[in-house]
Amino acid sequence: MQIVFIGPPGAGKGTQSTLLANYLKIPKLSTGDMLREGCDQRTDVGRQAAQYMESGRLVPDPLVEKIVLDRLSEPDCLTGYILDGFPRTLPQAANFDRWLGDQERSLSVVIEIRVSEEELLERLAERGRQDDDREIIRLRLKQYAKLTHPLIDYYEQRNLLQVINGVGTTDAIFNHLQQIVDRVG
Repeated sequence: MQIVFIGPPGAGKGTQSTLLANYLKIPKLSTGDMLREGCDQRTDVGRQAAQYMESGRLVPDPLVEKIVLDRLSEPDCLTGYILDGFPRTLPQAANFDRWLGDQERSLSVVIEIRVSEEELLERLAERGRQDDDREIIRLRLKQYAKLTHPLIDYYEQRNLLQVINGVGTTDAIFNHLQQIVDRVG
């Protein structure tokens, strides 16, 4: 299964995608983790990405795509994968679709974890990280709405989108996820 998770910061994508990866026995790939790994390993692409990340700017789509698509070409991804944080923009989604077509593959499902802004503000503030103060949180949510939210329409038009309410216990949300992937799989 090839699965994409979409949702704003604090929606629970990391937690749920990790549980689902264990359930399906496929790798969970976080764009942030892949970028940091590339930086740590000092690869050519990683060094380029580090310049953007260190200055607080978004890594350009071509660099993100190179890192992600190179990773998806590794043997452990042949049976499937879960993407958390990619694609993040419509151009990334279109390029990803072309790449999948070239590989004679397609996405199985796109899962949006939906949580109200009020709930997200509360969750992120409770985490207590420095980058989670209310103004930064609002800025991150605006950035998400501008760049990523259009993907919801994009995948809905392709009949790939499944929406999950991200409020509830971890187990209840995961049970809903299991039902979706069991039905799709």
